[in-house]
Amino acid sequence: MKARVLSLLLAGAVMTGLLTGCGGAENVEASGETGNGYQKIELVMAVNGTDIQIDSRVADKFAELVEEASDGNVTIAVYPNDQLAGGNSTKGIEMIAGGGVDLAAYATCVMVVIDEQLSVATIPWVFDDYKHAREIIDSTGGEYYAERLEAKGITYLGSFHNGFRQITNSKREVRTPEDVKRLKIRVPGSEVYMKFFKTLGADPVAMSWSEVFTAIQQGTIDGQENGICITESAKMDEIQDYLTLWNYTYENDLFVANTEIWESLEQKTRELLQEKAREACEWGRDTVEEEEAAIVEEFKSEGMTVTELNAEEMDAFKDEISGVKQEFIDKYGEKACKAFRIESE
Repeated sequence: MKARVLSLLLAGAVMTGLLTGCGGAENVEASGETGNGYQKIELVMAVNGTDIQIDSRVADKFAELVEEASDGNVTIAVYPNDQLAGGNSTKGIEMIAGGGVDLAAYATCVMVVIDEQLSVATIPWVFDDYKHAREIIDSTGGEYYAERLEAKGITYLGSFHNGFRQITNSKREVRTPEDVKRLKIRVPGSEVYMKFFKTLGADPVAMSWSEVFTAIQQGTIDGQENGICITESAKMDEIQDYLTLWNYTYENDLFVANTEIWESLEQKTRELLQEKAREACEWGRDTVEEEEAAIVEEFKSEGMTVTELNAEEMDAFKDEISGVKQEFIDKYGEKACKAFRIESE
């Protein structure tokens, strides 16, 4: 991978147009087709997470599937941590929209920088479980994403779980709305997450994910909210005593391509990439669902207090935030909410 990275950086804008915004079309035309009908081409894929987080793992799985199916003619260079954007996820989104990279996977809470409507499915307690999320996103929800992204010069290829978001902290067990009050909780900058915690009386703090571990250690914040897999990969269990499972919102990653670059590829290559993107997304979903239960048991064995709310306890939280939930339903509008089957309170 290091050799490939160096090669790509030396090649500059020849394939991905990192400096000029041009895509891989020139490289495609020059390489032509191989014996099996696939262009000999290397595409660049950017993701925001570390190399052990689910977005990077899905991207790596995709690269593996594509290379195998094309007999090595179509290859994917995966860059985790938004390396090509200097670690700046906002710049990373701009790069996929402008053609600075060919492919990408970003959480919807990050992609709001180009269209806030993309985070409609993060409205609290929209999905009952992962099966429910899959069903809706693979039908009307995915169609909605595709339509919104098309207007930004981005082609939607699929979706995979980032995970239902839970809460961890170092102060106390969270079982009632009262328990959340006055907790300093790191959240992404999304308005949905900020208002949710403010409504519960917490002190939400927007902070770069790379700063969270140290901030908790130093007592700057009390906790964070995130999916189980990310909580584990970031080693939050080493510095947080309490975890509450409440599935308060669902977050997914969108697997996308720059439209101009996508359309410059030959049809057989596009068909291959679309098929393997969907396959990689399904693999990612299955992986998150399978790993979460084992990770929670590991947390318990390490002495972490894990609280799973019952229906009555969950209803207390849902009642507390019903007003702000309706605000977001009204804000996103009928078309968006219909796509994700979100009903008014």
